Amino acid sequence: MGEARELTPEQLRLLRDVLQEACGFVLREDLKFIAERRLAPRLEALGLRDFGSYQRYLRFDPRGKEELALAIDLLLPRETYFFREPAQLSTFVDEVVPRLFQHGVGRTLRVWSAGCSSGEEPYTVSMLLAEHPLLAGRELDVLGTDLSQKALAAARHAEYGPSALRATSPRQRERFFEPAEQGRVRVKRAYRESVRFGWLNLVDARGAGLLPPMDVIFCRNVLIYFDAETRRRVVQLFSERLRDGGYLLLGHAENLFSLSTKFELVQLSGDLVYRKPPLG
Repeated sequence: MGEARELTPEQLRLLRDVLQEACGFVLREDLKFIAERRLAPRLEALGLRDFGSYQRYLRFDPRGKEELALAIDLLLPRETYFFREPAQLSTFVDEVVPRLFQHGVGRTLRVWSAGCSSGEEPYTVSMLLAEHPLLAGRELDVLGTDLSQKALAAARHAEYGPSALRATSPRQRERFFEPAEQGRVRVKRAYRESVRFGWLNLVDARGAGLLPPMDVIFCRNVLIYFDAETRRRVVQLFSERLRDGGYLLLGHAENLFSLSTKFELVQLSGDLVYRKPPLG
């Protein structure tokens, strides 16, 4: 079985096609070993002889859709932690949010964390804005969406180990978290109440069309796993879901330079961000 679990170039291409059609994720050549290691137990569980049989199972078996969801869950990167990219977060709190209020924000400030994984990013947003003076008398609505039901279940549970806290100061740990079992911590209720989670496939424009207009969208370190056409479609989706004058915050390894979009690049004192131009 060990030899049968090796992805040939053709099998890698076919598996890549299945995944890309389903969610936009590009299974690159450098991810081949990870795919072999994580999916080999699935071949054994299903009694399949090789990855060619596996991709046919994903496409044609009546249970293939369920297995595809599991494969995506196993393969998509989940690296995240609280207070990631602090310079960008400071820019968000100190510059982006005040600029939003200068152009007029409704009673509710809406922030979308797209590709939220296990919830560290949307909870971080809640923690940063919970006592922001501009939100006095207003509501904060933070939405986290992801393709993985497993990750979303962990996000709703809101309990985390040391790895998720590696950029969190002792003061932040005391302020935002409470002790949980086995040395873990849980996000305090006050910072969970403004955060909600939902399943969403970013390549499904119809599903995203059900979301309310957003003031800010975080999509950090997600676009790097898409091809150019999928990136274009997802960025177009973000443009449609953002209010005029709203902001898009990407990971520092990402940019929109190769895409023709409505977004304008804004140089703030702490970081570069993208903005959907305001009317007028």
